[in-house]
Amino acid sequence: MKILSIDTASDLCTVAILEDKKIIKEIIVDDARNHSEKIMPVIEQALEQACLSLKDINLITCDIGPGSFTGIRIGIGTVLAFRDSLNIDCIGISSLEALAYNVSNNGLICSLIDAKNNNVYFGLFERQDDELHIIGNFEFKTIDDVISLLKSKIPSITFVGDGAVLYKELLQENFPNCNFASKNNLSSFSLGLAGLYNYKKGIKTSLIPLYLRKSQAERALEEKNKSTIS
Repeated sequence: MKILSIDTASDLCTVAILEDKKIIKEIIVDDARNHSEKIMPVIEQALEQACLSLKDINLITCDIGPGSFTGIRIGIGTVLAFRDSLNIDCIGISSLEALAYNVSNNGLICSLIDAKNNNVYFGLFERQDDELHIIGNFEFKTIDDVISLLKSKIPSITFVGDGAVLYKELLQENFPNCNFASKNNLSSFSLGLAGLYNYKKGIKTSLIPLYLRKSQAERALEEKNKSTIS
């Protein structure tokens, strides 16, 4: 199965082409301001360098968040256009799940994405016999709340994501036996692996943005309304 994987949920715009679990081509562009302009040329470049066309693609995976509100919408809009015009199967994958596929060892995996002001997007997984299972729901929490929640878990856990990098010292203080992933960026290759696994299991997540908190504009409007009322 040939997979086109697209991730625009962070500052990185990444596109990968996979043949099942094998990566054929991956392109990474670090330019958060121009995802809308970069995404199509990067997809075309990846396909050209892989000597493929969209008609050769069997599955498209797309990051549905959490992450950049604008970036997520750009990625999903692009994939929906492909689906509608070419009738290609498409599947949405959370950023948190894609990050967990950066980790290959068995055991508990905690994905953490920095959400500013001591907040993180949080997801917990367990890998057993090369299969990844989601534990609970994806959430928006303070890092202290995440630590309190994980205190009840077994001490061996692997942290991954830019939130794990940011709060590494704090996590080490609370979980002396924990591990940290060597790869913490969102990757279209890992996203493609997650999509392949879910697709084969019959798990077909819709291409709907996963917003675990309101956008900055919505939060600002709520604060303005509160000030007006008071």
